[in-house]
Amino acid sequence: MMSDHYVEVKVQLEQMKCFGEDAEKEGVNTEEQVSSVSPDTNSITTPGTDPFKTPITCKHRSKSRSKQGKDDKNKHISDLTLHGSVAVAPVGKNLNRIGHERTLHVTGTGRILQGKSETNGNVMSSHPPKNIPETRHEDGFKLARKRRPVTVDTSKAKTSLEALKISIKQLKWKEFPLGRRAACDIYWHGVSFHDNENIISGQVNKFPGMIEMLRKINLSRAMRTMQELFPEEYDFYPCSWILPEEYQQFSTQSRMVKGSNATANPTFIVKPDGGSQGDGIYLIRDPSDLKLMTGSQVKQAVVQEYIQKPLLIDKLKFDIRLYVLIKSLEPLEIYIAKEGLTRFCTEPYEEPNQKNLSHVFMHLTNYSLNIHSGNFVHSDSQSTGSKRSLSSVLYRLAAKGVDIKRVWSDIISLVIKTVFAVVPELKVYHQADIPPAKPGPTCFQILGFDILLMKNLKPMLLEVNSNPSMRIEHEQEVAPGVLEYVPSPVDEEVKVDVIRDTLRLMDPCKKSSISQPRTTFQQGDEILMEAESQERSPDEGGALSSMCLKQVYPKYSKQFSYLRLVERIAALFIRFLGVKANMRLGPTAFRTFIRTCKLSNSNFTMASVDILYIDITRRWSGLMPDPKEGGMGLQAFVEAFYSLAARRFKSLVLREQVASLLDFCEAQLCSQVIGGPAPKERRSLSCSRVMSRGSKTQTLGLANPQLSSPASARRAASQDHRLNQKLKCNMLRASVEN
Repeated sequence: MMSDHYVEVKVQLEQMKCFGEDAEKEGVNTEEQVSSVSPDTNSITTPGTDPFKTPITCKHRSKSRSKQGKDDKNKHISDLTLHGSVAVAPVGKNLNRIGHERTLHVTGTGRILQGKSETNGNVMSSHPPKNIPETRHEDGFKLARKRRPVTVDTSKAKTSLEALKISIKQLKWKEFPLGRRAACDIYWHGVSFHDNENIISGQVNKFPGMIEMLRKINLSRAMRTMQELFPEEYDFYPCSWILPEEYQQFSTQSRMVKGSNATANPTFIVKPDGGSQGDGIYLIRDPSDLKLMTGSQVKQAVVQEYIQKPLLIDKLKFDIRLYVLIKSLEPLEIYIAKEGLTRFCTEPYEEPNQKNLSHVFMHLTNYSLNIHSGNFVHSDSQSTGSKRSLSSVLYRLAAKGVDIKRVWSDIISLVIKTVFAVVPELKVYHQADIPPAKPGPTCFQILGFDILLMKNLKPMLLEVNSNPSMRIEHEQEVAPGVLEYVPSPVDEEVKVDVIRDTLRLMDPCKKSSISQPRTTFQQGDEILMEAESQERSPDEGGALSSMCLKQVYPKYSKQFSYLRLVERIAALFIRFLGVKANMRLGPTAFRTFIRTCKLSNSNFTMASVDILYIDITRRWSGLMPDPKEGGMGLQAFVEAFYSLAARRFKSLVLREQVASLLDFCEAQLCSQVIGGPAPKERRSLSCSRVMSRGSKTQTLGLANPQLSSPASARRAASQDHRLNQKLKCNMLRASVEN
């Protein structure tokens, strides 16, 4: 009788790289390698699995009576040939007995082969019984399924290209630097949504209208609209005047301040509407110093109160560049990066006077300006130099006893409130470029918030950048007159993480997860940057760090949602626009709004409605960039809505007037659509892009302004009337026949 044979086999599966040229081909087989293993090996591993959690065990019907010494003397490797690559259970016991069962997993097919070992050590395969599932989940073995790599079009990335390349490489995604004929999952634009006009699917890293919305004048108007409703909540934005139309107001208020206090001599900062990187910014102390003309053209600008008592570090003024991600508009999701940048001036700060008003290196924190100063310090350390990490500055402040949690709480509050001010107009731009019924991409965008901490640690918003610089290198003069780009460690550390984690959040292979709002928030509580658990894709593995982007909305919606009144007004505006891709409300549509919401009466006739429309539209037509385009824009409609609210609810303050009129209009619209009383709870004013065909017959309310328009309501009512008449005729005919 032949001596016992002991078989010890380990199959190693090598996972193909995600970025190989053949990664997208189907039916690719992985290479199989067979090698000997030590006697105590009891499991095999496959890519993406834990060797200690997915052992493959063999079933034995008899116990081994051999000794270990005999095992070492007679061990050898048996070659097993099956169709495709096979995962074989390792052996550490006597397997030569007839009737011993083996289970073999055929990789890539989900099939399981079973066989019995013969006396010669071979395996006689047989078909698996019907009652054994193919995937064998009960054994703890799960076949690794290869995921198609996410594709990113970087042909329009421009200055953010280097950081984007590093991020894509870390995620093991696939980059298309020259574009692609087939659709990509993500399109990364360097300037605006319209960098590529031929996108009908996927995701784009720009919102339509964001550049226009964040220009100095439009941002100031949006913030002023919110300040009228919530003056105490929006005191983080300096008092502003829009030039040239508000020059007289600015001049009058400046003289009043000086007249009331002889010692008061305020300083103002002038910012060109389309300026960037500190270009064209200057300080003044008197309205006569304004430079309103550029050649023969009037220069549009914003003039603001200058913050004279900023927080200083090393006697230098600095500001914070914070990166904020708007992941979606519907529903609204806001993320804030835990790490940011601090940009320092290069001259010691002094309060402004007539002598130092022109010292830009003392008063302006713009990196693009201070880099030309002889005192600018490039540093490889994140805690020194003229550009430092935000965490290093907060650490220094904490060492001096500053309540950093409270500072973070105020900054988060500032960010959420600012986004609330921008979103209404952004939704109007969005429905114009991507109408609900038209196929198009979804959008997300990284914004750059410039925030200044005052001496009392109160954060003040300076501006919001729609295209914050994502360059991870800086210019350095290596020889007289010779400049070259050299790596910037602090920029790379911050910006690569922001881009990479933005891509992780927008991963199309992940299911969207929205944090549940906090329901136990009390007024005065601090908003903390709590850690959030994020699922990792199989490609990410465990090599990446935790997310640097933390969700702040809707996580804290219970505290801030009451501020979204202007969004509700914008939903009414979009509802009555009627024509797709339109951004202006015509006189007929405005009359339809008044009539549908039943806002006219004997004291406010339709003739008065026409006068109100003409007055407001005429005033705003001169303020728009394109005065030839007729109609009422959103800002003009908001002003008209404020006027209607004040006329109807005279005894209330403006915020309560607007909220009451909104509730009244929404109740009227809901009752007309469903043909009954309005529901108790106010319906959402969100503009959904997709709505199922069956849901059109349900209660529409304001959940979808496009589908619940007055025209749709009239058609539905006429259809119901014809149906009722037909039923009556059928009933009458039946009674006559009987």
